[in-house]
Amino acid sequence: MVSDPSHPDPRTLLPSGPPVRLLDVDGTYTQDPDWPIDLDDGQLVEMFRSMVVSRQIDTQAIALQRQGQLGVYASLRGQEGAQIGSAFALAPQDWVFPSYRELGVAVVRGLDAADLLRVYRGTWHGAHDPIKHHFGLISIPIATQALHAAGFAMGARLDGADCCVVAYLGDGATSEGDAHEAFNFAAVFDAPCVFFVQNNHYAISVPVTRQTRASTIADKAVGYGMPGYVCDGNDVLASYAVTRRALQHARQGEGPVLVEAITYRMEAHTTSDDPTRYRGDDELDQWRARDPLTRFERHLRDRGLIDDDKVEEVAEAARREAQTVRSAIYDEPHGDPLELFDHVSSEPTQQLTDQRALLAAELDRQEAPAGVSGEGGL
Repeated sequence: MVSDPSHPDPRTLLPSGPPVRLLDVDGTYTQDPDWPIDLDDGQLVEMFRSMVVSRQIDTQAIALQRQGQLGVYASLRGQEGAQIGSAFALAPQDWVFPSYRELGVAVVRGLDAADLLRVYRGTWHGAHDPIKHHFGLISIPIATQALHAAGFAMGARLDGADCCVVAYLGDGATSEGDAHEAFNFAAVFDAPCVFFVQNNHYAISVPVTRQTRASTIADKAVGYGMPGYVCDGNDVLASYAVTRRALQHARQGEGPVLVEAITYRMEAHTTSDDPTRYRGDDELDQWRARDPLTRFERHLRDRGLIDDDKVEEVAEAARREAQTVRSAIYDEPHGDPLELFDHVSSEPTQQLTDQRALLAAELDRQEAPAGVSGEGGL
């Protein structure tokens, strides 16, 4: 077979060695010249604060769902290292296309967490301004955001825009056709896109061992002609360093990158899931010992950047922020369901007009007194 100089040698694309790790479980940092960290002390403390805030709001969101204030919620507990580390590597002009679990990334990007929770309350399909924060709307369908990201990145390249795009996926999303179409299009068109896969070991109840025979999810990158990296997703600094490298690759016009962050979902897939049906306490205990927040706190304490007083100060600020989110959501009235049709097309199609009329008639029937047909009723 004659090699094609326009295609990279696949041997250079495969992940090399074990997952990148800079922080041991006990918080010990090992410098690696291949994976430099360019964050100052203030940024490291801010990274810790973002992790604490994300976990506190996450805990509050689960409580809100249990109290009937949210319809459902997808927890990120245990994945803060992967999310906050990767988000810190983003430039202000970069774009994020999330799934339904990226609260940590949203916190780093400055979103109001209450706006995200309104999606789970059902009062809005998307309450935040995507353009202001360069953060796309939450995507509930599995892997569709990968296509959105690839398309946006292709457009950015055509426009000559100085931005990269990061699509956040779960390991289950890599079992969907949409993800593979996105990988292929992004690679063929040299789109400045990073596909950040949080391998949390389960696609709802299906373990990753039942989803692929590949050694790693990042190994799949070679089939599309893009490099694949694997990092310890419970190591916030490794997540940062690897994502930083991936973004540099994409920003230099060298095409997309697939990053696999090995992490673990400590809570249920969503609040409607029962994880005790497919995993045991022993497995949970093993991963609790690798908690990304505890690991990073130990590291910062060892460096003298935080102490008991600072930890309590950060925790108290996070509790206040979570309470603010709770106050914004609790008993919040629902809007007019017909509002759904106001943000689809600048000029409504006949189909949308007809659907709006059908919904209006149905709502009218529900509100009419028993035995009375409301206006427009059949």
